Amino acid sequence: MTFSATLTADARLIQARLDTALLAYGAEPVMQAMRYAVQGGKRMRGFLVLESARMLGVSPATSISAAAAVEALHAYSLVHDDLPCMDDDMLRRGLPTVHVTWDEATAVLAGDALQTLAFELLTDPALGAAETRITLVAGLARASGAAGMVLGQALDIAAETAPAPLTLDQITRLQAGKTGALIAWSAEAGAHLAGHDPSALRAYAAALGLAFQIADDILDVTGDAAIAGKRLQKDADAGKATFVSLLGLDAARARATQLTQEACDHLSPYGAAARNLIDCARFVISRES
Repeated sequence: MTFSATLTADARLIQARLDTALLAYGAEPVMQAMRYAVQGGKRMRGFLVLESARMLGVSPATSISAAAAVEALHAYSLVHDDLPCMDDDMLRRGLPTVHVTWDEATAVLAGDALQTLAFELLTDPALGAAETRITLVAGLARASGAAGMVLGQALDIAAETAPAPLTLDQITRLQAGKTGALIAWSAEAGAHLAGHDPSALRAYAAALGLAFQIADDILDVTGDAAIAGKRLQKDADAGKATFVSLLGLDAARARATQLTQEACDHLSPYGAAARNLIDCARFVISRES
């Protein structure tokens, strides 16, 4: 299948796995909020898990719980990022955010529960031997915690009150945690499931994650909020430095294109089998949401 068709099919598989996992819970508001929070989205992180595994001969039946895990964790991060004490957003994926639809306490608890669901999903025996599952759990914990996504978000919040705008190196470090760490885990997951060396996929993901964030910064300036399904121009309104504010729009686009080519080059050991991952990298800098 083409990249676009595979991305759509994988999104359905991931949603079905999340729906099945959440069936075990009741109908309290926090459970309703969890189900609401995992609806929609491109599922790119989950796609990276499934496609990296597929490229190395591991079927979606084996890898699906890992794909659902990273999407549950990503959903938690969005729920918490949208809170008034963080980014204070009212719209996510074209719908009112969780704290708007319910309340702040429910949003906090729903995010907490989605985070723990991610690690529960990684205990699925279908993922393979205990050693493989421990590797996935440990990697996701690092990628999402104080050395990864949480660190990136903390640096982002601190930047709002910093005496001077962040430098390019500082923004790159921030985004390597906030955005890049989960993308890296997702791309490497297939190698761990297949028992392969993850170094090429790690290098691919490092370039992909940075290109993804630069594309986000470009969208924040040039995008259409109705298409993006979220508020735009947030960084400019907050007076924060971005790749666009530091490099300029044209240079930011050029850097994203360069990173995309670097990502594709890292996949050369896999030949034609990497076609969908190559197309994913190109999609990242051409998307509108």
